[in-house]
Amino acid sequence: MRDATRIVTALLIAVGLAAAGWLAAQGMARLRTQDRFVTVKGSAERIVDADLVVWPLPHSVSGSDLADVQRRLDTNTATIRRFFADAGFAAGEVAVSPPRLEDRWAYAYGENRAPERYRYSTTVTLRTEKVPQALRALRRTGDLVSRGVLIGGEGGEGAAAGGPQFDYTRLNAIKPALIAEATSNARRSAEQFAKDSGARLAGIRTANQGVVAIEDRDAGSPHIKKVRVVTTVEYFLRD
Repeated sequence: MRDATRIVTALLIAVGLAAAGWLAAQGMARLRTQDRFVTVKGSAERIVDADLVVWPLPHSVSGSDLADVQRRLDTNTATIRRFFADAGFAAGEVAVSPPRLEDRWAYAYGENRAPERYRYSTTVTLRTEKVPQALRALRRTGDLVSRGVLIGGEGGEGAAAGGPQFDYTRLNAIKPALIAEATSNARRSAEQFAKDSGARLAGIRTANQGVVAIEDRDAGSPHIKKVRVVTTVEYFLRD
């Protein structure tokens, strides 16, 4: 009886070891299979027109009579406002920053004093969605100079602003289509890689949308934007 028990026990242990070995082998096979993957990138681009422009026009005046420089600055500010109004922009699209007064004699003495004591400056800013109108007005800024307005004068607030800033604000409207196109391009690259290596694609291991970049199409047309999205996808490979 004891011999029979020993035999049954030995058989059960053998079967258990065999099953454990088979399961371990299957697990290792799955591990080796799932460990094979390919990383690919896909991109998509759109050329779009800017739909918002922010155009600061800094200007300043100088003189030694405070009342005179204030009057001249107010006159120039009114001239710029009229320039924008004549170009078809509403008053609500134009804002004027608080003026900044600089007393250049405050910390200078004798020969170090500037010839004119005061510099008074401010910035008139246009913010509008009427981009074509703003472009037409931009080509006529010489009219302001001819009216005696010193745009971006020395020390004027925002003097180094570099002109109008064009933006594209409707990214969410095109973003889903861009991501779908970029992901599709990534999959095509992965399929070609799998084909060349004698494998086939399985599921996605990881996916990363990456950064959506909005840039000027070129230096000469900042009002035309290039929107680009890059996705990075890892696919499992199967034999």
